[in-house]
Amino acid sequence: MVEKFKPEINKVYFINQYTMIHILDGSGIIQVDFKNFDDWSDKLIFLEKGQYIKFFNDNFLVRKIEFNSKEIFKNKNFRVLFKHLISLGYIHFDECSDCQNYLDKSIFSNPNEILDVSSKQWFWQNPFQAENHEYHIIFDIKDIIDSKFKYQPSSEEITKLLGQCNIDAQSIYKEKVGITIKKMLSNKRLVESQKEIAFSAKSIKEISYDLGYNDPAYFNRAFKSNIGTTPNEFRESLVADGIDSFILNINELLNEHHEQHRNIGFYAEKMNMSVQTLSKKVQEKMQTTIGQLIRQQIILTAKKHLDEGVPVKDISYLLHFEENNHFSSFFKHYTGQTPTQYQDKKVQ
Repeated sequence: MVEKFKPEINKVYFINQYTMIHILDGSGIIQVDFKNFDDWSDKLIFLEKGQYIKFFNDNFLVRKIEFNSKEIFKNKNFRVLFKHLISLGYIHFDECSDCQNYLDKSIFSNPNEILDVSSKQWFWQNPFQAENHEYHIIFDIKDIIDSKFKYQPSSEEITKLLGQCNIDAQSIYKEKVGITIKKMLSNKRLVESQKEIAFSAKSIKEISYDLGYNDPAYFNRAFKSNIGTTPNEFRESLVADGIDSFILNINELLNEHHEQHRNIGFYAEKMNMSVQTLSKKVQEKMQTTIGQLIRQQIILTAKKHLDEGVPVKDISYLLHFEENNHFSSFFKHYTGQTPTQYQDKKVQ
């Protein structure tokens, strides 16, 4: 199914089919499985069943393609798109001409075509600098983690389940992914516990047993150690549906004033809060900092002007930088390239 829609702010969109998300327009942060991302521009995002996505602004325009789950894993190469390891599963849309050609069509005769070109692009990007056979080991392990995480198998037990005794799977995982199998397993159980607490009516005790914890008190301690709050406090702090007026108000202020005002005190005064209170609420509700939100808005506006061909010196003036080189240094620090390099890449 192919759909274009404007998502509601702060609404949780549950993923019930393997799904591709292409953000066509908008600004702000998206959240996937309790992680916030502001670097979604020019990417195709792939989400698997059981995940969710949430948008922290009301100006997004999104294209969504859902795929028949039975078709996905007939080709094991497709799982590299959907099975997330340490971040979002994505490819760089602006670097994939075949993806652009496909999504430019007004009618998608075979949506699975986008998976074929996207998986080829993913392997070409080679995000973990691994060989093809190493990727299959990595994702075989992720399959095992996803199916066995409640039982907390040891790293040795997981590697045995691979059936490749002559392969040092633990070393491959640590070297290529940058995280141990044990840590990946722990992260999986933590995320699933957050989902159960946030989106189910189960008691904390019931959740702890369902996720393989023998002692609910230990689950409470482990959860607070990783998240910073107890499971009950975490549940009480969440708004699963509807519009959070705080998020709406801070986004409106940032959209309106970020070109001129970068001082946190300005936004605290507008929200009738102290700087400390504003910073704390932003962290609690959006899992980021107010400074990061301000910088993100500036970068998004700068990219929009650069995409439109506006000269760098004019953008520097519009964004109230004292000098052109100050803007260029700021842009490069947060994007990894100068404004000119970004603009040249776009026109290639």
